[in-house]
Order: sequence, then C-alpha cells, then structure tokens
Amino acid sequence: MTPIRTVLFVCAHGAAKSVLAAADFQRLADRRGLKLRAAAAGTDPDPEVSSWVVQALREDGIDVGDQRPRRVTRDDLAGAWRVVAFGCDLGGLAPPGLAVEQWGDVPAVGDNGNAARAAITARLGRLLDDCGRAGAAP
Repeated sequence: MTPIRTVLFVCAHGAAKSVLAAADFQRLADRRGLKLRAAAAGTDPDPEVSSWVVQALREDGIDVGDQRPRRVTRDDLAGAWRVVAFGCDLGGLAPPGLAVEQWGDVPAVGDNGNAARAAITARLGRLLDDCGRAGAAP
C-alpha cells in the first residue's frame, strides 16, 4: 500500500499563493486517485487568508473560510515529500539536502489573482504528473 505523502506549499504570508496551490493541488490529486495530501504555510503569516482566495475557491466548491495562515516549521519541511516555495527563503528551517522547487515568478494575488491562479494551475499539472511517476499513484 502506498503511503499518503505530503506536498507542502510555502509562500511569504501563507494567505494566498500557498493556499490556492494547496487547495487546487488536493482537488486535482484526488481526481487522479493519487495518495497525496497538500498543505499550505507561510514564512511570515498574515492573520487571515486573502478574501480574494476565499471567494475564488468558494466559487469552485472549496471552502477555506475557516482556514488561518500558519507559520511553516522545521517539522513541516522535514516531513514533506515535496516542497514548493513561492520565492520565499526558508532559511535555516530547511533540513540539509531538502530539495525545494521554487515558483518565484508567480504574480502576486493582490496584483492579479486570476493571473496568479493561472500560473499556479499551469505548474500543478506538471507537478502532479511528476508525483504520479515518482510513486504517489495507488
């Protein structure tokens, strides 16, 4: 039996890009039958998830209204199978040798939420394909 592996998405504030990526990734991974769990965190978390993100995900049937941004921890990083960061520095938190995929060119949600989501979605397909090939399939 394939274990459930965690893909951790990290952005500066844990309130927009990482939340969008984790929610959309989880939905798509479930559709593909992949044994994956997505998580979102921030290096300097905001008090609330972006209202644009809450509304955009709600329109797709995903409710993150009760979710609160949280600070990424060393344990989060050590326990993740894959880590995707949105241009933020994980500094001394990342265990030695941890591979972090950087998606630093995704536009800010506050500047253009639709463009940010489109850029994330384009990358999620490739990430899911890679995860499936790397052993996350049932």
